[in-house]
Amino acid sequence: MFYEDLTEYTYNAKDYFDEPEPGFRALWYRPAYTRLNVGWLEAGQPYPTGTVPAEFTAKLRAVQQVQWMNVCLGLHDCDLCPPGDEYPEGNGEIRIPGAPPIAYAAPFLITHYITAHDYRPPTEFIDAVMAVDLDAWAAAQWPEVPFPWVPEEGVEWLLE
Repeated sequence: MFYEDLTEYTYNAKDYFDEPEPGFRALWYRPAYTRLNVGWLEAGQPYPTGTVPAEFTAKLRAVQQVQWMNVCLGLHDCDLCPPGDEYPEGNGEIRIPGAPPIAYAAPFLITHYITAHDYRPPTEFIDAVMAVDLDAWAAAQWPEVPFPWVPEEGVEWLLE
């Protein structure tokens, strides 16, 4: 699924967070922030390439360990990998807060695109990832979620 970087995200009208394993709890809401696409790559579509700081890639991976967003039942294969190669599959997204009211919406495969296919995300996304307070996000305990802009009203819950 290809979306040009920094275009408005429109795939899901609502954002939803799932509890990392082994939970069966979730919350969803209609975001009040503007979501911008980053890293939605597809074979045959051009994308920016270049190096990124190693600290950025490490921090992005760490964010993916604590944030489970818009997880789908199906899997998306990396179609940039050559046929016959082993390739990762993704089924979710991440949200990274930028300058208010912007949040970046990236597929879970973004770290693979960066490390295996030399994708270079926009500088503002790199800066936003580096600004994430990872300690606070990792310490979030349900029903708190690792993202600062969940509204207080209009939130739907699935609690088990």
